[in-house]
Amino acid sequence: MSACRRMFYLVKHRSLLTYVRRNLTTWSPVGAAFNARPHRKLDLLQKNGLFGVPELSCPAGFQVATETALKNTERLVEKACSSSPGVQTVQCFDQLSDELCKVADLADFIKVAHPDPAFREAAEKTCIEIGTVVEKLNTNVELCKSLKNLLDNPDIEAQLDPDTRRVADLFMFDFEISGIHLDDTLRKEAVALHVKLLDLNNEFLVGSHMPNRIARAAIPEHLHLNFATEGSFIQIGGLHADSPNDLVREIAYRIYLYPNAELMGCLEELLKCRYKLATLVGYESFGHRALKGTMAKTPDQSFRCCVCVQLLGDYITVRAFLQAVVHETEGLLGYIYCDFFHRQDKPHQDCHFTIRGGRQCQETGQYQLPVVVLMLSLPHPTKGAPTLLTPGMMENLFHEMGHAMHSMLGRTRYQHVTGTRCATDFAEVPSILMEYFATDYRVISQFARHYETGKPLPESMVARLCESKKVCGAADTQLQIFYAVLDQIYHSEPQNRSTTEILKDMQQKFYGLPYAPNTAWQLRFSHLIGYGAKYYSYLMSRAVASMVWKQCFIEDPLNREMGERYRREMLAHGGAKEPMLMVEGMLQRRPTIGDFVDALVSELNPNFETFIMDSEG
Repeated sequence: MSACRRMFYLVKHRSLLTYVRRNLTTWSPVGAAFNARPHRKLDLLQKNGLFGVPELSCPAGFQVATETALKNTERLVEKACSSSPGVQTVQCFDQLSDELCKVADLADFIKVAHPDPAFREAAEKTCIEIGTVVEKLNTNVELCKSLKNLLDNPDIEAQLDPDTRRVADLFMFDFEISGIHLDDTLRKEAVALHVKLLDLNNEFLVGSHMPNRIARAAIPEHLHLNFATEGSFIQIGGLHADSPNDLVREIAYRIYLYPNAELMGCLEELLKCRYKLATLVGYESFGHRALKGTMAKTPDQSFRCCVCVQLLGDYITVRAFLQAVVHETEGLLGYIYCDFFHRQDKPHQDCHFTIRGGRQCQETGQYQLPVVVLMLSLPHPTKGAPTLLTPGMMENLFHEMGHAMHSMLGRTRYQHVTGTRCATDFAEVPSILMEYFATDYRVISQFARHYETGKPLPESMVARLCESKKVCGAADTQLQIFYAVLDQIYHSEPQNRSTTEILKDMQQKFYGLPYAPNTAWQLRFSHLIGYGAKYYSYLMSRAVASMVWKQCFIEDPLNREMGERYRREMLAHGGAKEPMLMVEGMLQRRPTIGDFVDALVSELNPNFETFIMDSEG
């Protein structure tokens, strides 16, 4: 089993509310969901434990939950190794994966989001402990043999349905990239590298979000109010890019990105260990290992895709809530927990977490409903007004909701491939596609009203917003290309130079702004952990989303027939189907690298295709 894959999402029951605040009337269901007042104060720390897990009513419960999961794991490993090869083998593997992921995925969220440091520390210990067990299972020879006996038997293999065969192949791939084929000495070395990488990953991820601080006296006194203070120091935990004061932005940029020698050493060692592990198990580089099974397939293909492409705030309110997702005919689909508001020690990062994956439980005959969390960091409402979303906040909300839809609308047989547990360069397609809906007036008009007057959002305002997004569109795309190329270079063969020297070189070649001396932006590049060698996925997914939007939804974003096709062809399968086949099913054609590039360029210049045709003519 691969280490429990991280993503993002929401939970628990709340009645759908049909009333609205003040004098607003005739809201759509979407509008009601955005503006409804919660029935009661909601709290993760309920008497029955976090997310309904009884043991997790206190920090010590994580150790209890971990021990229970590990006992069940031992039982399932023994069952898998002793059973005759067949479909039940894959089912047992998936149950084993689910047993570990239900604890590890939940802990993965709690370790970054819980307000109580004791809970965060306990969750972090659980992540490390289960991660270590997973890596050992990935090099368990007897466990691997039980799966190999299945795949090596043509008669039994021929009886497997496509989903079961793909999941079996994915489990075998996890064994192979962990070095199961190596001799005892090298296999132990691979395990040691995996364990070391778990620690390095965690150290870098935590460090990349830590604020830097500077003496208060070093900053003009009239600017102190723009930053958090700690005694005689000022803490800077972000770039303050939205500040109207250019001096505040410059101070934040230089201090927040100032090099940290300890974290720099962590990153250098992390990249070395990744390369060493990848080559040890038979790959040219970590990039080659990471991209197997994706749409891009190889670093060369992802690199080609990268280098070919050189007012609303008063109208939308939102509240934190817990939501059961219910289909009109299929009933309850799953739960979404909306952790929307800022609090102390909460990361300033919008993301989605899987708490529990969906799967068909052979033990009970029931479907295990997915549970996800959407985590934002919105400002709290004031006495005079509710929380009001900026255009960027609303777009981020739609983006993360795209991930949640992927989890809720999928109905995979196996949790190993549920929802967003798919190829990384496909996982971002549903979320980016939702960004198009977030800026389409026909969608916005379903819910956006002024919070005081009830007047609908003017269509002209949405039009101006859409036009304004194009102003820096090329620069944004160029920045994404720079990030993607930097990520690929970091995960190629060793460069025999520092990560900062590589950054300076790549920035000069692929980005229009010069490198600022004495800064180390790569130390804030937290995507190097979850998206190592895969940051290009945002560009490739954007290209797919653009093609889907223009071909299927631009004429009518609320078209039910297209929505059903989208669910059937792209969302329903999770990772149980080859990603490019899902794209082909939706577009009813197989896109080429040229199509991907054209899609990205046409986002910046709608007349691009016409220009190409005229030039060729």
